[in-house]
Amino acid sequence: MTTMLATRPLAAHAWPGLIATYRDYLPVNEATPVVTLREGNTPLIEALHLSRLIGRSARIWLKFDGLNPTGSFKDRGMTMAVSKAKEAGSEAIVCASTGNTSAAAAAYGGRGGLKVFVLVPDGYVALGKLAQALIYGAEVIPIQGNFDQAFALVRQVADQYPVTLVNSVNRYRLEGQKTAAFEVCEQLGEAPDWLCIPVGNAGNLTAYWMGFSQFYQKGLVRKRPRMMGFEAAGAAALIHGKVIPIPNPETIATAIRIGNPASGVMAVASARQSGGTIDAVTDQEILEAYHLLARHEGVFCEPASASSVAGLLKCHDQIPEGANIVCVLTGNGLKDPDTALKGCTLRHSAIAPTLEAIAMAMGF
Repeated sequence: MTTMLATRPLAAHAWPGLIATYRDYLPVNEATPVVTLREGNTPLIEALHLSRLIGRSARIWLKFDGLNPTGSFKDRGMTMAVSKAKEAGSEAIVCASTGNTSAAAAAYGGRGGLKVFVLVPDGYVALGKLAQALIYGAEVIPIQGNFDQAFALVRQVADQYPVTLVNSVNRYRLEGQKTAAFEVCEQLGEAPDWLCIPVGNAGNLTAYWMGFSQFYQKGLVRKRPRMMGFEAAGAAALIHGKVIPIPNPETIATAIRIGNPASGVMAVASARQSGGTIDAVTDQEILEAYHLLARHEGVFCEPASASSVAGLLKCHDQIPEGANIVCVLTGNGLKDPDTALKGCTLRHSAIAPTLEAIAMAMGF
């Protein structure tokens, strides 16, 4: 006999998205037309192997924002930026991007009924991200230059034409991104001792600090973490405690291949205020962390994300005994399959479809 499950309204049980969940902490009102893909609520995964590797009775956690709707943390800021653009009557948005921003802008802009323009550095965007921007319907415009040049151009476009800029200089982006800090506090039951985070255009470090500070000021947590930001060595514009632009940034971590971070001044100030720092990790250190996370933690992030773990491993001797440490993983590994395939090889060529051949290949 078949028993029908009782039907219940979806809205009563489903995660509603960031704006609905954290409305009291965000600059929205009843007139704000919320554009959401139910972003946020990403998992905090305990990294058991990494915790054993670090020692010191530390517990390491991975905030995997690569499980947002378009596969990166950018969705957190984009739900806010696009919602506020619609509230202001905008009909088009524009951004410069190394990939993740373009995917988020295209998805949320399309869902909100806006025209989306994206400037990308030609040949320097991982194919997974470029495919997203195109399938979501953005007008993708490659330029013969790097991200910093593209960003300078979109700022001029937004100044002179009726289009809203949705890069991280848009203050609503950081307002959305700070919600990740809220989630970390709720998931841990307290703020962590350290937060390790990749640094590219540097807005996310600032946004997390905003979120932790807001919860601290409300008395919802008893402390704020040290903010430990990590740039790629070939794009390390902030490691001297100020913005020193890198004219031709180079790194395998394309998402943070940015030589003149737009939010650099704020990020340096946030790290300093927290008692933390911004350091650099090499491409080799990033790739080692990238493979460690996949093989030992079961988490496939994009290379730029792994810079947070590479940085943690680099400064492991500074970790306090018994610390709770969160490493932010900003994007999904499927964004950049080429890098994954370059680091892995098939051990076997095609073999006969027989039990004997399979057993031999397996070493039995």
